[in-house]
Amino acid sequence: MKLANLIGGAMAVPADGAYFDDVDPATGAVCAQVPDSDERDVARAVEAAADAFTGWSTTPAAERSRLLCHLADLIERDLDELARLESIDTGKPLSVARTVDIPRAVANFRFFATAILHTTGQSHQTDTTAINFTLRAPRGVAGLISPWNLPLYLLSWKVAPALATGNTAVAKPSELAPMTAQRLAALSIEAGLPPGVLNIVHGRGPKAGAAIVSHPLVPTISFTGGTETGAQIARTAGPLFKRMALECGGKNPTIVFADADFDDALATSVRAAFSNQGEICLCGSRVLVERTIYDRFVEQFVDRTRKLRVGDPMQTGTDLGALISADHLAKVESYVELARQEGGTIACGGRRPAPEILGDRCRDGVFLEPTVVTGLDSSCRTNTEEIFGPLVTVMPFDDTDAAVTAANATKYGLSASVWTRDLDRAHHVARHLNVGTVWVNCWLLRDLRVPFGGMKSSGIGREGGDEALRFFTEPKNVCIKIGP
Repeated sequence: MKLANLIGGAMAVPADGAYFDDVDPATGAVCAQVPDSDERDVARAVEAAADAFTGWSTTPAAERSRLLCHLADLIERDLDELARLESIDTGKPLSVARTVDIPRAVANFRFFATAILHTTGQSHQTDTTAINFTLRAPRGVAGLISPWNLPLYLLSWKVAPALATGNTAVAKPSELAPMTAQRLAALSIEAGLPPGVLNIVHGRGPKAGAAIVSHPLVPTISFTGGTETGAQIARTAGPLFKRMALECGGKNPTIVFADADFDDALATSVRAAFSNQGEICLCGSRVLVERTIYDRFVEQFVDRTRKLRVGDPMQTGTDLGALISADHLAKVESYVELARQEGGTIACGGRRPAPEILGDRCRDGVFLEPTVVTGLDSSCRTNTEEIFGPLVTVMPFDDTDAAVTAANATKYGLSASVWTRDLDRAHHVARHLNVGTVWVNCWLLRDLRVPFGGMKSSGIGREGGDEALRFFTEPKNVCIKIGP
């Protein structure tokens, strides 16, 4: 498959005709040729988006809603095809792509397409002298940069609110997982989106992504990805006074108190640690367990982890598929070795699966067994740096204050999961955790209406619900004096 950019409503080859390989991480085979786009392709896409902005921003909300709902219907129609492409591109189990990734993309479009039909404005009467009311208008061309771990899911999380609120967009999907973005481009044409409303430019971050961030006609940047890249975007976009939402890394704690529902906390902690091969920014990669139940918890946590099936993502029953790339596998393996050097014990995993487990089709894939590490303190590098893979640490704590201190002992602040039957304790811990989302007795229970984002090095700004509608619009206050 040779991919193409979507510019001005038509598929376009890259300006210099260059492509690079998209590799299926489960097999090592090349599955697509990706445009190696540069600033010329971005400039064409921005021009098309700017030209389309006037017409799209003045299109009635009901019509924008209709078109985006139709796009959601087309994604749902092609769910099986899109799930297969997502699995090939990322190495994740097909069952996960079919039940989570693609349905969530459908939900994102439907949510924001209908949300714009129910928004309300504000007005304030200033004594008897004036009435103030606030208008909100779309900001223009939105630059949308999405990651490889949940490709269509997170691309739609940005595209849907940007277009729903009347902006046009230039989106850059990850170069490591571009195939469902290619299908989204085709489906947007089929849905009848006007030319230039949605533009998709493939390519690498330092070329295509950087060109979007620095373009003077792109006043809004929404990015999901690594913290270092987010910092670079901020250094570029800040002096240009662009509005930014940067959703970056996470090193999320799962805190289990002795009074928790043990079985529920155990099962969910394993799921939170290893879902999507641990390649989710919200994964619970540090499990903190009250000391009185620590030994029992570790024993059963390790036992459940050993039973997880690693293998061909296309096979029914596979729990963990391949990691995204050979480079990423090497990074995660380096942290397994670092954990040993820091005095940790590899309770299970830490190795590549045997070839006979993977079978002939996946013999050359990049797989790693789910790995559990014990015996480390909260300040070591293994427990403070984002690994973004199937590696989790389990640590004991003695009291509530110690748990909160250990949970906050990283530069990240994206999310946390707290397990306790004590309501007062749950409120106390939630209030003192420096994170953007706290789940109590659950994990990844999402509501699209709530604000999503992180603190500290996990980023700036919020997405979701009203936060997204406000982010992509500009408020303007109108003050009308009341006559005598």
